[in-house]
Amino acid sequence: MTTRRDFLRISGMGIVVLYTMDIRELMARRTFQFRDYPKDFNAYLRIGEDGRVAFFTGKIEMGQGVYTSLPQMLAEELDVPLSSVDPILGDTDLCPWDMGTFGSMSTRFFGPPMRQAAAEAKAVLKDLAAERLGVPPDRLGTRDGVVYDVADPAVSVTYAELARGQRIERVVRGEVSRDEPTGYTVSGVATERQDGRAKVTGQARYAADIRLDGMLSARILRPPAHGSRLRDADTTRAASVEGVRVVRDGDLVAVLHRHPDVAQEALGMVTATWDPPAEGPGSSNIFEYLEGNLPEARVVSEAGSLSAGRAASETVRESTFRANYMAHAPMEPHAALASVDGQGATIWASTQNPFTLRREAAEILGCPEEDVRVITPFVGGGFGGKTENDQAHEAVRLSRAVGAPVQVAWTREEEFFYDSFRPATIVHVASGVDHAGRLVFWDYRNLHGGNRSSDPVYAIPHHRVTSAGGWGGSGPRYHPLRVGAWRGPGANVNHFAIESQVDIMAEVAGRDPLSFRLEHAKDERVRGVLRAAADLFGEEWRAGPSGRGHGVASGADAGTVVAAMAEVDVDRKTGAVRVLRVVCAQDMGEVINPEGARMQMEGGLIQGLGYALREEIHFDRGAIIERNFDRYELPRFSWLPSIEVTIVDNPALGPQGGGEPSVTMVGAVLANAIHDAIGKRMHELPMTPERVLAALA
Repeated sequence: MTTRRDFLRISGMGIVVLYTMDIRELMARRTFQFRDYPKDFNAYLRIGEDGRVAFFTGKIEMGQGVYTSLPQMLAEELDVPLSSVDPILGDTDLCPWDMGTFGSMSTRFFGPPMRQAAAEAKAVLKDLAAERLGVPPDRLGTRDGVVYDVADPAVSVTYAELARGQRIERVVRGEVSRDEPTGYTVSGVATERQDGRAKVTGQARYAADIRLDGMLSARILRPPAHGSRLRDADTTRAASVEGVRVVRDGDLVAVLHRHPDVAQEALGMVTATWDPPAEGPGSSNIFEYLEGNLPEARVVSEAGSLSAGRAASETVRESTFRANYMAHAPMEPHAALASVDGQGATIWASTQNPFTLRREAAEILGCPEEDVRVITPFVGGGFGGKTENDQAHEAVRLSRAVGAPVQVAWTREEEFFYDSFRPATIVHVASGVDHAGRLVFWDYRNLHGGNRSSDPVYAIPHHRVTSAGGWGGSGPRYHPLRVGAWRGPGANVNHFAIESQVDIMAEVAGRDPLSFRLEHAKDERVRGVLRAAADLFGEEWRAGPSGRGHGVASGADAGTVVAAMAEVDVDRKTGAVRVLRVVCAQDMGEVINPEGARMQMEGGLIQGLGYALREEIHFDRGAIIERNFDRYELPRFSWLPSIEVTIVDNPALGPQGGGEPSVTMVGAVLANAIHDAIGKRMHELPMTPERVLAALA
């Protein structure tokens, strides 16, 4: 196996910049805990003798655009053309350790140290150029991969010339000042996606596209329901098919062949007997089950006194909001190719966390982590669902068993069955306004959904927010299905509940929903996105329900503040909701690629239509009902409304998360628009035609 140090040794001449920091110190900035983070390089780059810049990051590209935006940041700081940067992502042998790609954190957390490394590289180049040109370093400038004398620009030397014949390693000291965003020419400029052409022409390779000599495709025996136990499996007929290999490794029964269709046909010859799962809940009683199986609650935030707030309230309203289980349904199902030999393993996998997979594979094989290499090709959508690496675990076990490379590519049915669903959630909230129509009381309890974005962006003197369980940590022990992160985990449901309740209180206070929010917003950033969205929406707001079908919602997620407004039409005979128009404004701090940011906002709004209106997993005693797109309905082109987005630029803040905030708003803004249209409050996600009709009844 090639270690990172080996790579640096064999990579030839050039200027290598390392950035060393204590990962535990980095993670102290985060709101949830990780264990056993090593001290390791956080970012590094190499300037080659040809002037090209190899850029290494443990982050992966799954559609969010970091293949473009992170190189933009590097190119800007290093003063090189973007076209000269070669990004290498998610390769555990070549890239610095990374916790994983999720939480809209790639730019926020990886960007600053990477920029600092680039600033140090530029300082090294200036020192070398000063010696070469006989010019003081403080009189040198840089542009387009060239160091030049500011007093006489003709006196210059290229980065390639400086790197030629050199072998220089420098460690970032954190002492080099960086350029300020003012005057940027690469970062902050709308840029086409660098991976776009490869993806639209079919040249981009994903895990299921990788081929190795002697590779076998695996089809695996699956249970009819979660919790089922295999009593017996007769593989005699399958084993008689020419070229088929049958593997039984504990609970893993697989049929392998060099052609996947032959493996699939042979799997159909396996006769299996299963013991059914024990009695358990289903979709019809899931919320009663969850109410009866609660972990200990913890306080997320509180101020003042709930009893004093209730006493100060002229009117109190209490509500319960619910959200059902939901699938990730990525375009690309999970896939992995593992090649295990006596020295370790190389794995190509569709994963959001290659370094976690490296550790897991090493545990399976009983070998050191450095003997496992994980390579992450492009990932065809993750949304939080590819943090689980079951398909790669299966590929590793099977490759070890047969002594050949094995590819496991899940079918769509397997993708749905083994998903880590967005958790079913219950939110209880009580709130009150005083005689002046001010929010003075807020008691918010999230059960099983997670606390992300559960603290309102509004100033309420007497409030408490608590959370019991969620999508990670203690959550899965209380859910009958496996659950996990789903875009803006927790935030999409919390915003739905919070903003629905805020709308209720605006109506109680006799105020229109926009002015009510502006009066209560904690800071100017929130007021800024509300005003920006209102300017784009261009409609006069009235106290609801007005019958016009207008809704507004605002919130914060991943360091970004966001506001959305929508117009809907509701068919009172069928309950169908037609979304006519959505506008959205985001303040995500410094924007690296405005074009990419707009794409993320628009994509989030489109994806949000699904969880808001149709997407839902039904189950019964571990049996998943929705196993393909004939029953699980994603947003269609025919659903799409007019979508308008605007970015409130705030470069002084630094880049914040841009991928998930808009999607977290959709359930909230549509619920409020539906109420404005029909005068009925929707309390459960998704807001299907059947639930709308029930509300009307």
